[in-house]
Amino acid sequence: MVDDAAIAEGEGAKLYSDTPGLDMRLDPISLKLFVRVVEEGTISAAADREHIAAAAVSKRLSEIESVLHTRLLMRTNKGVEPTAAGVALLALARRALHELDQISVQMQSYTSGVRGLVRVCASMSALTQFLPADIQSFLSLYPDVRVQLEEKVSNAVTKTVVENSADVGIFTTSPHDPQLETFPYYWDRLVLCTPKDHQLGARTEVSFLEVLDENIVGMHTGSATGVLLGRAASLADRPLNLRIQVSSFDAMCMMISCGLGVGVLPEGVASRNARALDIRVVALTDEWTHREFRICVQRGGSQSVAAGLFAKHLQESARKHKMGSVKASPW
Repeated sequence: MVDDAAIAEGEGAKLYSDTPGLDMRLDPISLKLFVRVVEEGTISAAADREHIAAAAVSKRLSEIESVLHTRLLMRTNKGVEPTAAGVALLALARRALHELDQISVQMQSYTSGVRGLVRVCASMSALTQFLPADIQSFLSLYPDVRVQLEEKVSNAVTKTVVENSADVGIFTTSPHDPQLETFPYYWDRLVLCTPKDHQLGARTEVSFLEVLDENIVGMHTGSATGVLLGRAASLADRPLNLRIQVSSFDAMCMMISCGLGVGVLPEGVASRNARALDIRVVALTDEWTHREFRICVQRGGSQSVAAGLFAKHLQESARKHKMGSVKASPW
């Protein structure tokens, strides 16, 4: 296996070419591999993601550094990280690769209507509740547009849009970069799910303080819901009794239905699973369980026509549903 630090140390390949008259140009594949290495933090992880040999990735990185005559990656105790020049190339490479994607998509047909690629990054709660229907209605209006969808936690969503790795982001309200322009999207609330025969399941509402006495089925570390639960437990000066952690809301509901504990998750997801599984949904009285989702785009960014239309479609959808959502909500 190729050492992830090989590119930083120059092992197995010279950093700069000594060949007179060497005429090499950057190619999309090499740029994509460079972006992957920076994103993954190691050459081996990037190679696995792209299904290519680690040695081939290392060779491509050496060639890029040779062409540009500058070091792009440095060795760390965890793998590799970009130098100042590497950070600059990362932004340029992402922009160039996005433009190439746009060419490919827009040349697929010459039928009338808007064409293009919209890169969307959203939190899991948005993906499992509101976004699918809005994407479907958008694509019915613009069938020649392709949507590339990625799920990340809210803090990572805003970072992805700032870095131009996504055109549009959906995140729960939180501090964000001033480079972003944001718009209201939807509201949701977190509720408690219990096994069918649990004592709290017979209640109409409970406080989170009462939930802290129970074994909890939680989301993976770093999830938006997990962060909220940890913060609430800390403010109450109580431990959070996480019995098991999962990576999806559906898995959480399955664990709860088997009696492994109780869980806190979005009401829309909980209600959908309650119909299929024998679990109970109970309202939480805490104010922090009411959450706002927002749309974010780069402020003053050069969005494609398709991305701009998609962002406007989400805003219009939110406006249409706002009054109905407020009337239907018990809070």
